[in-house]
Amino acid sequence: QAQLVESGGGLVQAGGSLRLSCVAYGLAFSSYNMGWFRQAPGKEREFVAAGDEVTMYSDSVKGRFTISRDNARGAAYLQMNDLKPEDTAVYYCAATIGVATMTPSRYDYWGQGTQVTVSS
Repeated sequence: QAQLVESGGGLVQAGGSLRLSCVAYGLAFSSYNMGWFRQAPGKEREFVAAGDEVTMYSDSVKGRFTISRDNARGAAYLQMNDLKPEDTAVYYCAATIGVATMTPSRYDYWGQGTQVTVSS
């Protein structure tokens, strides 16, 4: 059964950096487009980043976050720089067999999430 496992979250001061990882098990990773989403307490899940050769980012993270992948390792990454308190959320990776998209419902598999907390 396909599974996505995130790691790399934690507590960081504003201005700091974190790198999230998402390892895929049980699926043909290179056939899937990957996305990252986040959900803060009391808020809906929101798009963060998606894509591979062509990438897309939310306006709130553009220029600070970078999505990447390593097909040989079956892993996707989210490099987060210049973190801000408003970036605090549970971060989820997701995989879609379709084109990269900002729409959560178009993703086929989701990880369990990893908490990112940015202190001011």
